[in-house]
Amino acid sequence: MLSDLKKKDLYKQGYRLAGNHSAIKVCLWTKKCIRGEDECYKSTFYGIQSHRCIQMTPSFVCSQRCVWCWRDIDFTPAKWEGAVDEPEFVIDECIKEHKKYLQGFKAGCDPKIFAEAMEPKHFAISLSGEPTFYPKLPELIDQIKKRGMTAFLVTNGTNPKMLHRLLENGFEPTQLYITLPAPNEESYIKACSPLAKDNWRKIMESLSLLNKFERNVIRLTLVKGVNMNNIEQYAEIIKRFKPMFVEAKAYVWVGHSKDRLEIKDMPVHEEIMEFAGELAKSIGYKIIDEKKESRVTLLGSCDIAMPGRL
Repeated sequence: MLSDLKKKDLYKQGYRLAGNHSAIKVCLWTKKCIRGEDECYKSTFYGIQSHRCIQMTPSFVCSQRCVWCWRDIDFTPAKWEGAVDEPEFVIDECIKEHKKYLQGFKAGCDPKIFAEAMEPKHFAISLSGEPTFYPKLPELIDQIKKRGMTAFLVTNGTNPKMLHRLLENGFEPTQLYITLPAPNEESYIKACSPLAKDNWRKIMESLSLLNKFERNVIRLTLVKGVNMNNIEQYAEIIKRFKPMFVEAKAYVWVGHSKDRLEIKDMPVHEEIMEFAGELAKSIGYKIIDEKKESRVTLLGSCDIAMPGRL
C-alpha cells in the first residue's frame, strides 16, 4: 500500500509503521505528559491517561481530501490494496513501535510515569486515513478491549457499513466519534472533495446510527472561512441525531494543511468558545468543559453534569 519513498517520508514525520497498513505516531500530548508538563483534552474531558495512550491507524485509505487535513492527501490511497493484517498482529506491532519510540524520553522523567507509559491502556484510532476501511476493525476493537484497554474510534462517517457491522457483532468502541465536516452538502463538497458522489448521504446514515453506540460524540473541526459558519444548519443536524456530546475544535495550521490554508484560517480559542456558546443555545446543550491549549470545547445536554470518566 505504501512505496518505499513514502515510508521514509512518514518515518521522518514521526510515524512508525506497524505491519502492512497500520501505523502509530506518538502525539505531542503524550510527550508532554511523560515530561510532567500537560495532558491531552481527552484526559481533561474523559479521564484518558495521556502517557498511556497509543495514537494509531489501521488504514491509510481515505474517502475524502479535506482541505484542513494535515496528512499528505496527494498520496493517500482511495481504496484498499494488498494484504490485510490480523488484529492481534496490528495491536502487538503498534504497542512495540510505540514503546520503542518512547525510550528516548526515559531519561529525566518520573520513573513511575515512564513505567506506566510502558503499559498502554488506550488506543486512539484516529491518526491517519479512515479507519473504518480496515476490513477487520470489529475484531481489532474486540481484541483491544479484551486486553483491558479502551478504544476511541474517530470516523469521517463515509463508511456506514462498518458501523452496522460493529453494532451487529457487538464490538462497539469505548467511544465513537463521527466528524460532521460542514453544515450542508454544498459546503461539504467544497471543503472535503469527496471521492464518491453519495458521501454526504453516507455521513447522514452514519449519524443516524450514533445513538446506538453507548458513548458517542459529534466532532466539529472548524476552519475560518471554510466551515465555521451557518450555526443554525449545524444545529438542525445535531438536534436531529442527538449525540451525547459535541466537541467544537479548532483546525490547527500544521503539516500538509499549510500548503492549502493560511495561519489566519486557524481559530483562536476565544472564537471557538463564542461559536460553541451560540451552538449550545441553538441545540439546548451547555458547555461542559474546555481545553484552551487544544482550542477545544465540550458540549453536552443540559442533564449531563460531566462526562463519565474512563
